[in-house]
Amino acid sequence: MDTTSISPQVTGGDTVARRLIACGVVAGPLFIGASLIQALTRSGFSLTRHAISLLLLGDAGWIQFANFVVTGLLAVAFAVGVWRLRHGTWAPVLIGAYGVLLIAAGCCRPDPADGFPPGTPDGAAATMSGHAGLHSLAFFGLVLAVIVACFGYARQFRARNLRAWARYCVATGLGTPVLLVAGMALSATGNGGIPLLGVAVATSAWLTAMAVHLRAQA
Repeated sequence: MDTTSISPQVTGGDTVARRLIACGVVAGPLFIGASLIQALTRSGFSLTRHAISLLLLGDAGWIQFANFVVTGLLAVAFAVGVWRLRHGTWAPVLIGAYGVLLIAAGCCRPDPADGFPPGTPDGAAATMSGHAGLHSLAFFGLVLAVIVACFGYARQFRARNLRAWARYCVATGLGTPVLLVAGMALSATGNGGIPLLGVAVATSAWLTAMAVHLRAQA
């Protein structure tokens, strides 16, 4: 699958595209930084026990909602920038899907769990609500979009003999599902927070790294 051509074939560059790709540079650090600040300051939240999606709940949940939406919009803008540079069809589609699904995940809140927000019983909810189910589907979808994009970019990097970039993409594509499975397994014991945070860090870092690389090439 031809996800991208790593070096854009644009005579004279594209100022608008570079600005749009810069949105991808900002998206990853913004999402992780805002999530960590909330995780360390909100009462009752534990990075080891809770997924950062739970920050959507409670009186201050609007902050994480805004974080999801703004980051998703930045990712969509990044995808438009990639499309303007004529980087094939699948690269902008996958990056855009990541952004749209991140917005969807923010709009569909998870169920309270593991004592968060404060006053919630320990353990998972007895039954999953409809909005929590949609949140999970959006989450799995955006992770899958990144994984597929990772392997597509890895193939193109190898073709251009950019081996370090290719290895990084493969490592992200393989490591992210491992972290996801570990987080889901450990969630049953109330210790899934760190692996699930790792999923967010890995996908956000990859998005930012690709944006930095593509902006430099542009």
